[in-house]
Amino acid sequence: MKTCLNQVHSDFFLRKMGTLMIKSPFCPHSKVPDHVILCGGPKNRYWVIDVEERPGLKTLTISCSKLLHPAETCLLRDGWEMTPVRPGDVVHLEGRSDGGSWLVDREQGFLVLLPDSLISGTSISSSIRCMRRAVLGDMFKSFDGGSKQMLNGTMVHEVFQRAATAKDFSLETLSKLADEALHSPRYLGDMYSLGVTQEEMKQELHDYLPSLEHWAKEYLNSQTPKAIKLADIEENVWSPRFGLKGKIDVTARVRIQRPRNGFHRIPEEKTIPLELKTGRESNSIEHRSQVILYTLMTSERYNPEAGFLLYLKTGNMHPVAPSHMDRRELLKLRNTLVHHIHSCVEKEAERSCLSRLPDILTNRQTCQYCPQKRNCALYERAVDRSSAVTEDVIHEFIQQETGHLTLPHLNYFSHWLLLCCLESVTMETRNILNTLFTLACVSSEKSGSCAGNLQLSGPVIAQSEGVFLHRFHRSHVASQQGLTNSSLSSRDRIVVSDLEGRLVGLATGYLCEVSQTAISCTLDRDLSKFRGVTFRLDGDEGVVGFSTHLTNLSKLMENSQDSDRLRELVIDLQAPEFISNLSSVLPREAKDTVADILKGLNKPQKQAMKKVLLSKDYTLVVGMPGTGKTTTICTLVRILHACGFSVLLTSYTHSAVDNILLKLKRFRVGFLRLGQGQKVHPDILPYTEESVRKKGVHTLSDLEQLYNKELIVATTCMGIKHPIFTRRRFDFCIVDEASQISQPICLGPLFYAKRFVLVGDHQQLPPIVQNHEARSLGMDESLFKRLELHSEAVVQLNVQYRMNRQIMSLSNSLMYDGRLECGSERTATALLTLPFLLSVQSELSSYSEAHPQHDLSWIQSTLLPSNPVCFLDCSMVPALESVEQGGISNHTEAALIHTLLSLLIKAGCKPSDIGVIAPYRQQLKTILALLQSPAFTGVEVNTVDRYQGRDKSLIILSFVRSTAEEGNLGELLKDWRRLNVAITRAKHKLLMVGHQSSHSLSLTSVSFPELLLHIIQLPSAAHKALPSMDL
Repeated sequence: MKTCLNQVHSDFFLRKMGTLMIKSPFCPHSKVPDHVILCGGPKNRYWVIDVEERPGLKTLTISCSKLLHPAETCLLRDGWEMTPVRPGDVVHLEGRSDGGSWLVDREQGFLVLLPDSLISGTSISSSIRCMRRAVLGDMFKSFDGGSKQMLNGTMVHEVFQRAATAKDFSLETLSKLADEALHSPRYLGDMYSLGVTQEEMKQELHDYLPSLEHWAKEYLNSQTPKAIKLADIEENVWSPRFGLKGKIDVTARVRIQRPRNGFHRIPEEKTIPLELKTGRESNSIEHRSQVILYTLMTSERYNPEAGFLLYLKTGNMHPVAPSHMDRRELLKLRNTLVHHIHSCVEKEAERSCLSRLPDILTNRQTCQYCPQKRNCALYERAVDRSSAVTEDVIHEFIQQETGHLTLPHLNYFSHWLLLCCLESVTMETRNILNTLFTLACVSSEKSGSCAGNLQLSGPVIAQSEGVFLHRFHRSHVASQQGLTNSSLSSRDRIVVSDLEGRLVGLATGYLCEVSQTAISCTLDRDLSKFRGVTFRLDGDEGVVGFSTHLTNLSKLMENSQDSDRLRELVIDLQAPEFISNLSSVLPREAKDTVADILKGLNKPQKQAMKKVLLSKDYTLVVGMPGTGKTTTICTLVRILHACGFSVLLTSYTHSAVDNILLKLKRFRVGFLRLGQGQKVHPDILPYTEESVRKKGVHTLSDLEQLYNKELIVATTCMGIKHPIFTRRRFDFCIVDEASQISQPICLGPLFYAKRFVLVGDHQQLPPIVQNHEARSLGMDESLFKRLELHSEAVVQLNVQYRMNRQIMSLSNSLMYDGRLECGSERTATALLTLPFLLSVQSELSSYSEAHPQHDLSWIQSTLLPSNPVCFLDCSMVPALESVEQGGISNHTEAALIHTLLSLLIKAGCKPSDIGVIAPYRQQLKTILALLQSPAFTGVEVNTVDRYQGRDKSLIILSFVRSTAEEGNLGELLKDWRRLNVAITRAKHKLLMVGHQSSHSLSLTSVSFPELLLHIIQLPSAAHKALPSMDL
């Protein structure tokens, strides 16, 4: 049996590379972006300054210094010159440098393009036959999967892995594990989705068991030299060295006989990857390539010389011992694939447009069962609207997949595809791999994004499937510096690696608690076997994937009844229709119940209920600040439930969904909550699928009963991949926070309902968009905003019960043209309660008498509850902003806020009634550092995004920016909507701290004259003149 890929001629790879080469105009980049880290040595990262091409040769000018000096050269030949590397790319080089000159050719060296983008071994092996499918598979991830054969393969994998963990491959144990898999929640859901029975799957699964037992007898329980010891299951591997990642089915230890001292063979134990395959025993190039890539990505951990392919249907094992050529050609394929993934956008006449993908295959038989067929055709139409394809067979294929779509439909698809690609380019700059691989732990800790020198302590607790609670403590060497000095906090996403860099990306998860000496977190792997290893935990902002956005866009283009209707409403902007008479909608038996429910509502809320019930298509409910949006949604759900309608309740965040459910729970309305238990509010846990299943769901009929039992089903917009949606359709879908949700994400749940209700307010927080060009092209336009042009579908909730009259008038002046009203005189006249204000005023007066040089009249005025809105102008202080590594802050504003809080708390304001808002994280850290005293416990300091939907009796707002330069408009003032949210969080008192004379607030004064009525001019050095008061 051959043990390497040498039988596959390298010409095969070279032909693939030749057809995939992309030539781009080169323009040298003069400046290295801030987020890029360059370095020399074994973990090198080089910036490509220039590329010179000649026949059969490519010369790169590179530098591992951000100054781009000194420069080195890298010569690519023997096929490597086909690598689509461009100026501005980052590369990693393997091999030797001779005086600053690198050579990568047939015999020596590797070049890894964009190494911090990790590509899975599965994607690379699938690109061998069709590079286009591999690129589309990365973009539209949800499409690669979902068949009876794949489900059977996954279940066989699990049976094997669980038997391996138990070290028992007897037929009796295998049968027991197979039956457990057939009744497990995970696979029951998949069977439900695919419409297959447990009996069908049982027959297929049990066909594999005899060969598994036979394999174990031959290899596991054998005393022969070919015996194998199983070391790990589903080991997660990240290799920033080669730009690879993967989950290895089984890691095994084998004994290798090496000839030494003549004829004597000394056995040596090596750890190698074992790839399990459930399909036909093909020993194909794709299968072998996966094993080769696993050997490459585990080279730092185990340095394996070979791996095994195990075909579970037959029990046959094929050794794969890769050559230099095998690794070389697969890395070339990886480089081409990563180039296409990261070059999805190109500039054309100063405007961005979608790049072309590798060509469509002309062999239609190869494409017959490809899951990316629709996306393949859609992308081709997106980059070439005319569909002028020369090949008849390709033209026919594109027409077949997209012929039902009009030009506006295709324009919508290509427009949003471009926006998502632009945003993904910006999000990629947050990729933490660059720092993980190249920056020492000490450097990362200084920036606050890392906690190092950690060791596992105590037992690891399995909380649920794939969720393990770990506790780490700081080793004695580093215990002087507390863990709370980092910016890591509860619920942050993290990546766990070892300190030496051999075990990068060992597990991922979420932080639970951070104290001075310990950290607890939930991880996706049990790290018990790594006791004694010193770890580092890195905060991972998460490169936000766009596969859900793109999957929803693709589904919108589907040739189906649901998609046709949504295209008419969303793209063609067809006017929504309404029924004229309520009596035809309300069941007679529900009329009294509905009348009772309506009694507690104000007029606009009642209008909203009526509009929704009369709708045939959709309703938009504008929930202005403080108007009881959550209460309105809860009441609407109760009415729909009473009428016997089914409702899908969604929002972008778990907290928004649960806030509504907590209210519903009080009225004893039943519901099913989908989603992971760890992200759900504790009081809602009994209503989750996870909890209900524990009471006994073992068959498909049990599961079907569970999925159809409740009229109300709740999940986030991202939760629509759940099996329930493969069969169930709802009468109504309600989307809360709709004005904050990106259009493609908001579309997701709408496919599964006859009518929908979007609740939001486009005058408040928009969808978050990081890329400036994407924002300018309209990516921050929500579906709510898009559909608002049909005024007949809009109901406004404008009676608010949160803010007093003065704060409300500020928002009215800024955004609502006076439409916002107070719900009662009590709301309108409510003021901050400060029971000990007289005492504080007396203390301040005494201080003023003793220090007449200090003018404290401004503080006396600021503290008065009868002054509900104050803008404290720091222009004369002065309070200057500063730019630090972590971002922008203003220490003087922070000091003023600390003093104000001290006085207000001493005057009797409860800390839990106080919120501080700042637009920059660095300013939040600066303020929090001053509030370490127990007296401030309960004061919430956060960004405006974290306050959406909530309020405080007192809000203090720090504008931070002080410079008057063009373009330095403060974050809160670049977007009026964010400022509107910030000021409308305050119920009784709003204090704003900033520079009225700065460019930003001069603009505000012109556009926002209401603010001028509330300005208090602070004297110079105001922050130093105030007395310190004991709290």
